[in-house]
Amino acid sequence: MQRSAIKAWFVIHKWTSLVCTLFLLLLCLTGLPLVFGHEIAHLTGADPEVPAAPADATLRDLDAQVQTALQHFPGNVPLFVGWDPDAPLMYVNTGARTDTPPAQMQTVLLNTVSGEQVPAPQFNEGVMYFLYRLHTDLFLGLPGLLFMGAMGLLFVVAIISGLVLYGPFMRKQRFGTLRTGRSRRLAWLDLHNVIGIVTLGWALVVGLTGAINTLAKPLEQAWQTQQLGEFAARYAGQPKPTQLASLQAAVDTARAAEPEMRPAFVSFPGTGYSGDHHFGVFMQGNSPLTERLYRPVLIDASTGALTAQPQLPTYMTVLLLSQPLHFGDYGKLPLKILWALLDLLTIAVLVSGLYLWFKRGNTATRVAEIERAQTQEVA
Repeated sequence: MQRSAIKAWFVIHKWTSLVCTLFLLLLCLTGLPLVFGHEIAHLTGADPEVPAAPADATLRDLDAQVQTALQHFPGNVPLFVGWDPDAPLMYVNTGARTDTPPAQMQTVLLNTVSGEQVPAPQFNEGVMYFLYRLHTDLFLGLPGLLFMGAMGLLFVVAIISGLVLYGPFMRKQRFGTLRTGRSRRLAWLDLHNVIGIVTLGWALVVGLTGAINTLAKPLEQAWQTQQLGEFAARYAGQPKPTQLASLQAAVDTARAAEPEMRPAFVSFPGTGYSGDHHFGVFMQGNSPLTERLYRPVLIDASTGALTAQPQLPTYMTVLLLSQPLHFGDYGKLPLKILWALLDLLTIAVLVSGLYLWFKRGNTATRVAEIERAQTQEVA
């Protein structure tokens, strides 16, 4: 590699790494407990354990369930209803208005068979929620999301530039070589390079999926504007419904329309997910490969009639698939443990990178070091 190219790649790697390192450390430290979010919730009681329902159990009417939830928060309106795929549990999110943001929603967890409330803390309270907000948007909302997404993209550029420099610097060395007998800085550099190359694939996946996830709100808004806007246009000028059709009937209609899928959650009119005149019954696949993919079924909120079954655009499918991949939530506990180990190794890469920066020389010295490495033979 020519000296000018080495210098250019070195400068790119140096500054992209420096700008994002502190934020990446924050993401790695907060992401570590989030990887085990379900397990932590189970241990702390935030995710209550409920015995499985008999196969022939009759589920409680959904309209009655919603009324039970509203009794706990008088004056609220229902926003979302969703189901736990692994237990006879459902949640009802409520709020003072139909456009209540998630941070202000109030949730009731209910047994789908008995209809009894299941004691559980609010999803938007506690240490794990604090870590989640710190990890995703620094409590700054959309600007924080986009900022953290930019840091994720810088991280990806730092990884790629580091890979470019790794080739000429280490091609004369055996893989995993740690030159501990010459200088402390050289040993740290070898450690930084070795761990960096080991975690390369994982870091790229997590960095890219993290950046994609920060675009969730803009992508959802684009989908609502483009695709749902077509159906909303049919109701232009009509007043918002004051009396809603049966939620149970709406879900039954969606089940009939998509018999190979199961309902994941329902958005009420006005929440932004289904316009002002529809229930949005979001169906999901029944297999591990398809349970992350959703198909919205729009049900007229006044009449209960099926309106449409719009396909999710490709960018929404990419978003839905990237969210669980980012936290290693595809392979249950074994994959989560692997994710955690790679997270710890990435922290080591970041810390060693900071050490190398504090012990830095000038750019010319570092470029000369790489050039010498290209011509050295294995000792």
